[in-house]
Amino acid sequence: MKWFTPMLCMLSINSTCQADTITLRADEWFPVNGDPQAEHRGYMIDIATKIWESHGHSVDYQIMPWERAIEETRSGQVDCIVGAYVEDAPDFVFPTSALGMDESHFFSLSKNNWKFHGINSLKQVRLGVVGGYAYDEGPLDAYIEKYENSSRVQIMKGNNALEQNIKKLISGRIDSIVESPMVMKAKLKKMGLHLDIQDVGTIGDPTPMYIACSPQNPNSKEYVEQLSAGIDELRINGELHKILSHYDIDDWEVSIVSNNK
Repeated sequence: MKWFTPMLCMLSINSTCQADTITLRADEWFPVNGDPQAEHRGYMIDIATKIWESHGHSVDYQIMPWERAIEETRSGQVDCIVGAYVEDAPDFVFPTSALGMDESHFFSLSKNNWKFHGINSLKQVRLGVVGGYAYDEGPLDAYIEKYENSSRVQIMKGNNALEQNIKKLISGRIDSIVESPMVMKAKLKKMGLHLDIQDVGTIGDPTPMYIACSPQNPNSKEYVEQLSAGIDELRINGELHKILSHYDIDDWEVSIVSNNK
């Protein structure tokens, strides 16, 4: 592929063709992004690497707590965050094309009879969440903000916040967790707990996910434009399907079309 980069530079009017090392940061949220040392580091990392390397850039991906990742990207110390909703950082620079769709589901112990039936039903449980996450850009986020200093909402921070919340659920210190179903599925499989915890409801419609870049970096607009154009190209040439197949997930655009039929 190295021979192809100069040709891209000559043909591209909008690209500066400057070879940058683009820093990506987030907490672990597999299969979106996972272990930086693994063969498959997460589908969004694979997509970004494939696209940006075709423009001559390299990718430096590392894990850090979500709130810190947002803060350092906002200040310009880091270039971009991975797996962001617009509500997570509305001042950041976003691509026009999403890199996934996600929705927030509630999970409880399989032996528990509680089900999610709207925001008011949350008052019956102690809810475990991750610090700094936006979950629905609506009533759930408002509920979390309202009760974040009470026992009704218990916030976990750090690189392994989801795993710690799962351990709290198993030990009975919380009653429910709100999380992405694909992320929860992967984590429960890894922890060997997929039979112990059940999905008990969803808050609403799927939300687009992105790689979002720093408002302080003058190259951010170019980076996200490359992502938007690149994801379309990967979808057309079949490379996106190959990447997603490593993680046993479907193309979100295909899923949207299927669900609307």
